[in-house]
Amino acid sequence: MVKPGISSACYYPLTTEESFLRICKRDIKCIELFLNSPSEIESGYIKELIKIKEHYGVTIPSLHPFMSFAESFYLFSSYERRFYDILDLYKRFFEVMNEIGAKIFVIHGIKIPGSISDAEYCDRFHKLITLGKEYNINVCHENVVNHRSQSSSYLKMMKDTIGEDFGVVLDIKQARRSNEEADTFIDLLGSSIKHVHISDYNDVSSCIPPLEGFFDFSHFFKKLKDISYEGHYIIELYDHSYNDENQIYNSFNKIHQILVDY
Repeated sequence: MVKPGISSACYYPLTTEESFLRICKRDIKCIELFLNSPSEIESGYIKELIKIKEHYGVTIPSLHPFMSFAESFYLFSSYERRFYDILDLYKRFFEVMNEIGAKIFVIHGIKIPGSISDAEYCDRFHKLITLGKEYNINVCHENVVNHRSQSSSYLKMMKDTIGEDFGVVLDIKQARRSNEEADTFIDLLGSSIKHVHISDYNDVSSCIPPLEGFFDFSHFFKKLKDISYEGHYIIELYDHSYNDENQIYNSFNKIHQILVDY
């Protein structure tokens, strides 16, 4: 069965370890880890997180790095040397992932408009994918508003250019904010979708807890099941997306039941 999970980002700016522990204590067994600072990839810090992980019997399927804000500058700028100079940091991310058992690495990519061509962008991203594979890590591109990846057709272009190595993290709130339907990403990207971030929306907010708004999750899950999706569904919210943390866990339980019924 495809499993739901919760991202530690839901409690940001609470520290990563506090967020992780808070979710663990609610008996959630699948947690995406969102790292927020360079000290959080140091060996001592990771050992403490692993102690928590093992104590509560948690799996960590995915890792979201703190470098998303700087990817346009370091990974995808016209100054190519920066790309190669920063790769040691990404190797460390991948080492951390091996230590904690995570397999999906989330990349936001280049902001609009960006300073390199689409061809060079695809080439750099493919190099990251290749580097990740050396560590048995799947580097995946998230769709993000105000980035080139906000467009489903742009991600389809990347898929066609890079080939079967290309993987996508589909975030349905980012699709909404980009005025695109989640269905369109599924139709165009199909089996390239390796991981999913879920949330809901209403007339006031583009990001609220799942099943509190208008989004048709039954249709969404069926559509992904029809393409044999086998990844996770991670609830990823902002701290202002809910009034009471119990909303997160109520959503998790309801999502879990829907997936059981499938």
